[in-house]
Amino acid sequence: MNQRSLGDWLAYLEQLHPSAIDMGLERSQQVLARLGLGTLAPRVVTVTGTNGKGSTCAFMAALLRSQGLRVGVYSSPHLLRYNERVLIDGQEASDERLCEAFAAVEAARGDISLTYFEMGTLAAFWLFKHSALDAVVLEVGLGGRLDAVNLVDADVSLVTSIGVDHVDYLGDSRESVAFEKAGIFRRGKPALCGDLDPPQPLLDKVRELDCPFFLRGRDFDLDSSVDHWHWRGCQLDGSPVELRDLPLLDLPMENAALALQAFLLTGLPWDAGKVRQALLDTRITGRLDRRELLLQGRRVELLLDVGHNPHAAEYLARRLAARPVKGRRLAVFGLLADKDLAGVLAPLRGQVADWAVAPLDTPRSRPAAELADALTNLGASVKSYASVAAALEGQCAQATADDQILLFGSFFCVGEALAWLERQVSEDGVDGSAG
Repeated sequence: MNQRSLGDWLAYLEQLHPSAIDMGLERSQQVLARLGLGTLAPRVVTVTGTNGKGSTCAFMAALLRSQGLRVGVYSSPHLLRYNERVLIDGQEASDERLCEAFAAVEAARGDISLTYFEMGTLAAFWLFKHSALDAVVLEVGLGGRLDAVNLVDADVSLVTSIGVDHVDYLGDSRESVAFEKAGIFRRGKPALCGDLDPPQPLLDKVRELDCPFFLRGRDFDLDSSVDHWHWRGCQLDGSPVELRDLPLLDLPMENAALALQAFLLTGLPWDAGKVRQALLDTRITGRLDRRELLLQGRRVELLLDVGHNPHAAEYLARRLAARPVKGRRLAVFGLLADKDLAGVLAPLRGQVADWAVAPLDTPRSRPAAELADALTNLGASVKSYASVAAALEGQCAQATADDQILLFGSFFCVGEALAWLERQVSEDGVDGSAG
């Protein structure tokens, strides 16, 4: 039998289980035990939340690596390559290593059926176990309590924010969402929450498990001004720690504040200079991701953001308002059918002068006609396109050097835009660079 390529493996995984999502840990737990993956590294940090998981994981990994540690990061979904989901010491896992990991999980599972995500999570765990890491940072895929990432006990557990999303799986209230996310907490281990008003079920879980609990606004917080921000936190024994006059970041500083508090609890050396530099060096594709193009001799500025629910849209709107552009903001927008369209549009309608909408390259996409109708009803200027790439080309054609093109609404939307940008560079020699 010929060895499978990574593309072959991914195609195989897509048809391996009858449903894409099958909440529960029993099947994965059996395979985990067969693989001997109970402990992945001396330090395990697990991150969940409605929004902000990706940037919090990136900040946390950067802080750990600033101490010379070898760090693994598992996240999802990916934008262009599956390899993005598994980082080992700052580098994407190679096709060969991922294939090796999938083969190990496949051999261990026997007749146990696993979903695409479960297979991928166990493969990432296998790679981490065999990579001699000092720490791993794990991003929960959905919820927390029943997510495959929760198979591994965390030394520190972080909840970034709590909002209503994925209602079919997590319920339609902040209380039900909080209950699911608090499922990553472990008895006696530090638990952190970046939400200023966590619902009671999360607080109940902290009390039940006797977790040292660190809450933003009480135990740690940040203050920001026009050109800098300050952070305060506390040691496990309550001793205060501060960082003042930090440079402003493109990524959400609320998530940096949460990662700083988590890092402080690891007991690793606290070098203010290294900490500052780690924050400044942190980048994550598709989150407030500024790009500049030279397209047919014209400068075009893009801002890419994967925000796809009301909470993320509200944050994006605040950041846009704080950084006005000389010209207009032209939007390229696509959304999945199960997302709150009205809730996403409401905060952003005043920040965008012209909209281009398109379907996403997935059966889960909301039709462009629905997006256009909703925007027309809000009095917006909108045009529909057959694809995200076509919409992006349309907005680039009318953009001036003073305009900014905002592309947002989904990982699918940003992924298609990044693929389009890569084609411009490879085919046309266009200069595309991160801002």
